[in-house]
Amino acid sequence: MTDAFRPFETALSRETALRHLEEATRGADDGELFLERRRSEALVLDDGRIRTASYDAGEGFGLRAVHGETSAYAHSTDLSEAALARAVSTARLAIGAGGGTLADAPAHTNRRLYTDADPIAAAPFGVKVETLREIDAYARALDPRVVQCTASVSASIQEVAILRPDGTLVTDTRPMVRLNVSVIVEENGRRETGSAGGGGRTGPEGILSPENWQAKAREALRVAAVNLDARPAPAGVMDVVLGPGWPGILLHEAIGHGLEGDFNRKGTSAFAGLMGKRIAAPGVTVLDDGTIPDRRGSITVDDEGTPSAKNTLIEDGILVGYMQDRQNARLMGVKPTGNGRRESYAHAPMPRMTNTYMLGGSEDPSTILSGLKDGIWAVGFGGGQVDITNGKFVFSCTEAYRVRNGVVGEPIKGATLIGDGATALQNIRAIGNDMALDPGMGNCGKAGQWVPVGVGQPTLLIGGLTVGGSAA
Repeated sequence: MTDAFRPFETALSRETALRHLEEATRGADDGELFLERRRSEALVLDDGRIRTASYDAGEGFGLRAVHGETSAYAHSTDLSEAALARAVSTARLAIGAGGGTLADAPAHTNRRLYTDADPIAAAPFGVKVETLREIDAYARALDPRVVQCTASVSASIQEVAILRPDGTLVTDTRPMVRLNVSVIVEENGRRETGSAGGGGRTGPEGILSPENWQAKAREALRVAAVNLDARPAPAGVMDVVLGPGWPGILLHEAIGHGLEGDFNRKGTSAFAGLMGKRIAAPGVTVLDDGTIPDRRGSITVDDEGTPSAKNTLIEDGILVGYMQDRQNARLMGVKPTGNGRRESYAHAPMPRMTNTYMLGGSEDPSTILSGLKDGIWAVGFGGGQVDITNGKFVFSCTEAYRVRNGVVGEPIKGATLIGDGATALQNIRAIGNDMALDPGMGNCGKAGQWVPVGVGQPTLLIGGLTVGGSAA
């Protein structure tokens, strides 16, 4: 078991660090010293052989001073007083004479949303390797059409300490585990893929259990088999039913980023200036919730030290909130919401999502499907793109079906959903009672930074989406 991260006992004097931080934030509105140690392990088995076995470790600090819209940031891998002094000099160049008044520190919390045990050390290396081999053998035994199987398991632990100019120190230890299974099957010269995975802020016991990895392998095989029978997707404007859970990634991309505070403060979001206005159909309620225990997107405190929260963004179709970090909240005259996140000590925080999801409605999902006259049922999604300024999105489906007169027909492949978030929200015509969260596999990119997130939604009927396909 690795010793806990105690930078003010092993590398820096807390009193010295505080003195430098006070100098860096003199005349500033806000700022902090963010210290981090991160360790990660990843194993990938491909066709019965270990292709990757990596272990990475690193640590460093990021020093930030904020005045108005200016944010001075310096970082280093060297946890020393000399490196900290150089960072202070850099911050002072941007802050200058300042003239600001330091904001109050975030409120304290004693809440613990996840274990602080090391998920890397919790399971022997040999057990992980043997589990990956068992997954490969299991998938091939279940379906002789398997021509390739890739299985991976990863674990990481991030330890952070956030020192504020008033002397407040906030710490958090964040575990993460994930297992993924991907297969390629071949039949009559045609090859198709399927994958499944998930994890969260837990130890490795759950993801390494046979019940878990066998279920993931079966799901990957099911998706691949479905795609073997898939026909080219149709093209045109049609109604679309989205399945529960992971399809919430469309919600995350199409409207989630548009509800982050920085885009709205700068007026670059399609939702800027619409607070208190109806932006979605009645019954649509969207939350961002970083407080769900053990979830991939959850954080006890954000990367500025603010406790995470359960924030309502859209309530019954009305825009009621944005996701905020401290800087944008102050400039917009509102409170931080616990959404100030950063990829690592080498990055400044910004407003980011945690677990973003839509609440369930009252309709039976089977009734929603049976009411679809001519459209598609999209169950799985792959990659997508969105333009924050206008909310326009393009998403590719990994599992979808043609629906005619309420009857689910043949699977289709090559379908892309095209639309814009604002219109899609208004065109939600039915909300199922089966809200589900994704299995724990989301990553979100913004301004070159990546952070783990969660998504979720119930079954939804959205009218008038453009479906891109290749069917004649």
